[in-house]
Amino acid sequence: MKIYLVGGAVRDRLLNRTPGDHDWVVVGATQAQMEAQGYKAVGKDFPVFLHPKTGEEYALARTERKSGRGYRGFVVDADPSVTLEDDLLRRDFTINAIACDEATGALVDPYGGTRDIEQRVLRHVGPAFVEDPLRVLRAARFMARFAPLGFTVAPETMDLMRQIAASGELDALVPERVWQELRRALTCAQPSAFLRTLHEANALGAVLPELEALYGVPQRAEFHPEVDTGVHQEMVSDMAAQLAPGDDLVGFAALTHDLGKGLTPEAEWPRHLMHEQRGLEPLQALCERLKVPLEHRQLAEAVCRDHLNVHRIDELRDATILELLGRFDAFRRPERVARIALCCEADKRGRLGFEDSDYPQGETLKRVHAAALAVQTRDLDLTHLKGPAIGDALKRARVQAIKAARQKS
Repeated sequence: MKIYLVGGAVRDRLLNRTPGDHDWVVVGATQAQMEAQGYKAVGKDFPVFLHPKTGEEYALARTERKSGRGYRGFVVDADPSVTLEDDLLRRDFTINAIACDEATGALVDPYGGTRDIEQRVLRHVGPAFVEDPLRVLRAARFMARFAPLGFTVAPETMDLMRQIAASGELDALVPERVWQELRRALTCAQPSAFLRTLHEANALGAVLPELEALYGVPQRAEFHPEVDTGVHQEMVSDMAAQLAPGDDLVGFAALTHDLGKGLTPEAEWPRHLMHEQRGLEPLQALCERLKVPLEHRQLAEAVCRDHLNVHRIDELRDATILELLGRFDAFRRPERVARIALCCEADKRGRLGFEDSDYPQGETLKRVHAAALAVQTRDLDLTHLKGPAIGDALKRARVQAIKAARQKS
């Protein structure tokens, strides 16, 4: 029995990045032998065990053979005769198909992963790549993570991704897994690479058609020098990642803020009147299809519906700003306002030539919200008031607080 460290931990070590979880492969063992040494079996689809002391995952070396549609349609063979090279061959990318001998520290790299790390190339391991449609999404997510390091997708791998997209296999992906990959991509440094990779692989329309619809849609050049709405969305997503690193709530709301532009009739181009309202329907469809968590959905709806109002907050009446805060549910969910401000800033700065622009509207939004939030019913003179009159008095006091806060700016 031999044990090897495999996958992301080896890859990240070679990239001089802090490894995440450690995954181990055991060659030449049976389930009975593992359990006899105190390992706890936890795998449902294939033999995976937890180390009795560290709790880390140890999987028996295995092969996989395509047996049905989708990424779950595989027959697994974990016989002790399966070699390390056999196990590495079933993996997705060469940079993930490198093993490290636990005893000696020597690398086992039969498929050129070390070379591809040095050359910054994301390349499939073998022809079985096309058997698993999930690998298209994983390629896009890895690009969101590694594009800042200079990685590109190997042309032959992109060809296989297009082949998978053309086969219709992407339709077999379960919504929860698509959301999982999207959510992880949004926490990476360059989410635009996720969108761009799927778009170039002809796969974005299958998994996120609402976003594919943005590419090729023009905007007014005086406001959007990048013109193409899909390019604008890529820039907004990257700016959101820069402003709120690792925050997938901000990332998702920024990602979906302009979906309405994909529904603008061509006769109205490059103007996009009412795109905020138009965007709510495709946003709802996306959220329902992918089973997006409620918190993400509510923040995205707020940003989609009202990002232009935040942009022009200095032009709004005090009472209108209070109504805006009410739509944000800003008094019950005060933490939401800072995230909305970041999303709107990402929208403003996610444009060609605007990357270093100031966004004072965000500070204004937070300042007037803080002022209005500080006004509570208990602080008011409610003598002789009851019922709706109490609520009206609170609104008037909050409008005055907003007015005072704006005058101090």
